[in-house]
Amino acid sequence: MADGAGFGTIHADSAEGVDALWGRVRATLRERVGAGSFQSWIAPLRLASVEEGVATLTVPTAFLGSYVARNFQDAILAALAEAGAPSSRLVFAPQGRVAPQAAAAAPVAPAPAPQAEPAEEAMRLDPRLVFDRFVVGKSNELAYAAARRIAEGNAVGFNPLFLHGGVGLGKTHLMQAIAHEMRARRPQTRVLYLSAEQFMIRFVTALRDRKMMDFKQVFRAVDVLMVDDIQFIAGKDSTQEEFFHTFNALVDQGKQIVLTADRSPVEIAALEERVTSRLQSGLVVQVNPADYELRLGVLQSKVAAARAADPSLRIADGVLDFLAARVTSNLRVLEGALTRLCAQASLVGREITLDLARDCLGDVLRASDRKVSIEEIQRRVAEHYHIRLADLIGPKRLRSFARPRQVAMYLSKTMTSRSLPDIGRRFGGRDHTTIMHGVRKIEELLGTDSQIADDLDLLKRALES
Repeated sequence: MADGAGFGTIHADSAEGVDALWGRVRATLRERVGAGSFQSWIAPLRLASVEEGVATLTVPTAFLGSYVARNFQDAILAALAEAGAPSSRLVFAPQGRVAPQAAAAAPVAPAPAPQAEPAEEAMRLDPRLVFDRFVVGKSNELAYAAARRIAEGNAVGFNPLFLHGGVGLGKTHLMQAIAHEMRARRPQTRVLYLSAEQFMIRFVTALRDRKMMDFKQVFRAVDVLMVDDIQFIAGKDSTQEEFFHTFNALVDQGKQIVLTADRSPVEIAALEERVTSRLQSGLVVQVNPADYELRLGVLQSKVAAARAADPSLRIADGVLDFLAARVTSNLRVLEGALTRLCAQASLVGREITLDLARDCLGDVLRASDRKVSIEEIQRRVAEHYHIRLADLIGPKRLRSFARPRQVAMYLSKTMTSRSLPDIGRRFGGRDHTTIMHGVRKIEELLGTDSQIADDLDLLKRALES
């Protein structure tokens, strides 16, 4: 294989070289495209060869190859170059055939009829995401209890279970914990766990290949269907319709459904009313941002696991309290910060002190200090004015809803870096001019209405704490 100065050659029969190269490329792409896109679009690819500047990738379907070519080609070429195999273009071949063919024109052999598959084959399960490693606090105790009830096979009076909240709050952890627990307790249970994006891919592929009966048989033969990030089917009419029918068929059979999203069903724009109604027909649980006690508990749990692996790990008093107080964005960022600290301390053979934490995590601390999400602003404002979040975001124009809504718009404009159109989308799909009007109205009231000024002061301090 040549270096960056020119094109090298690596063939499919040189398995070690191909695998090593593709392993480096995959690692780079996972970081750049995100875990969800990587799992759906990059993970199914295999590198067959790199020859004279042409990288040949095998794909399970021509549809997937076409999508990757349109959306990820530049990222893959850049990762190949960084891995030492610069290429000028990508071509795709069906799995089992390594002769290069353009994705759009490549004939694909009919896919075998899909089979009802265990959860870990639909979406790879992380062995760490089990109930025993889930730290419970006030913000997630109801979600935990509901997930546990389903996993243990006890009778439940709700279907579906719909978990919603921001990123890094533990929704996916609970989903995977259910799958792990069911696999351990009742291996014969047919559990299908996948992302909404994967559901869409399977549906579109089945539609194109005229395999809809096979698709329906797979999804309607399961005992438990779990779909992560269901908000991604919004605006996709055909996918929504098929999901609606799949949902009804499973519920009619008494099969359990578990769903997650980044917001509640009524807050997902471009979702059909009948789908929204179905999603609200069970137990809808918001997973709130972790409070200080929960963040500290998560850190203590992680440290206990790290010390079991490395007894020499030393952490000075006050470090965990410092991290729990300062890194408030989400638990995923908090755990990543601790992992980084432990790695650096291990590499240089030092105790983790407050000074080391400040030096090592400067970027994380700065980001945490200034980052307030629109979702958190909306939640705080709704709580402050004692109204439902759905009414704050919804279309009702009653003064009791309109004024808090304008306050939330004002805070979203002044406390985040989001654009007016982006803020509008998060307020029920409103136009940016509506957001601008709301911001101006609050600015006018600040000079004449002391109650508004007091409300804003209290809300800002709560959001910045």
